[in-house]
Amino acid sequence: MQPVSGATDAHMGALATVQPTPYSPGMATEAPRRIPPPTVEEFLEMEEASSTKHEYVAGEVFDFSVVTRRHNLIAGNISAQLWWAAQGGQCRVYGSNMRLRIGDDAVYYPDVQVICDPAETEHLFTLNPCVVVEVLSPSTSSTDLREKFLLYKRIGSLRAYIIVFQDQRRVLRHYRAEDNNWFAALHDADSRVPFPCPEVGLTLAEIYQGLD
Repeated sequence: MQPVSGATDAHMGALATVQPTPYSPGMATEAPRRIPPPTVEEFLEMEEASSTKHEYVAGEVFDFSVVTRRHNLIAGNISAQLWWAAQGGQCRVYGSNMRLRIGDDAVYYPDVQVICDPAETEHLFTLNPCVVVEVLSPSTSSTDLREKFLLYKRIGSLRAYIIVFQDQRRVLRHYRAEDNNWFAALHDADSRVPFPCPEVGLTLAEIYQGLD
């Protein structure tokens, strides 16, 4: 994930006078540079006018990486299994077209997220996921493993952050315990990955179904 927009915090006080402008038409790989950097609200307005996806972290705008067929299949398998498990309950499962806003600091497009909060009414992004799933790609693995985890675990409603390896059958599960501390468990071979919401366990065979 390469930054395509950003600046220092030196001009943050002038943000109120800056009018948000849409991304230029046809800009598939770059977003316009902004000095001072856009606020999260300005980013969301620009993103609505954009024909391509971008993510936002601390005033910088990043291109949303194109994913592989294998990546899509893994994310689709997980989303489908969680969707079936959520039927009849209050949880809703979203794919990578739904944004996740983390305060004023970041906006991501997780591969899968589960929302169980009935008070979640915003249509353009989520705020309080119970589960977030990211499938690792070569271009995003360092971000998914470190940067995103540090931001995701600040979400009070989040009970599990699931990282799925794309090129090997392995799942890293970060989960929040009742004492609010975070722990990690590595799943491989024939193990089952527990999801807290909806409450279900997925085998690695189900997660990697249709793949060699």
